[in-house]
Amino acid sequence: MPDPNEARPDEPTDLDAREAARTRRRDRDADAAARDLMRPGMGKVFKQIQDAQAKAAKQPGSGRRGRSG
Repeated sequence: MPDPNEARPDEPTDLDAREAARTRRRDRDADAAARDLMRPGMGKVFKQIQDAQAKAAKQPGSGRRGRSG
């Protein structure tokens, strides 16, 4: 794990320590949604979604059709 006090190449070096920490927290929070999908157990949810879509595709007349009126 990289040292949190070490300057990163994508980070300006003229920021004070508090501002640099704030920037790192903001970046980490922005990536939280992507990491949330990588939690243990999310593979099972993904598989369930795929199975449901495959089952719906195999059933005759399961296509989405717009209704007028």
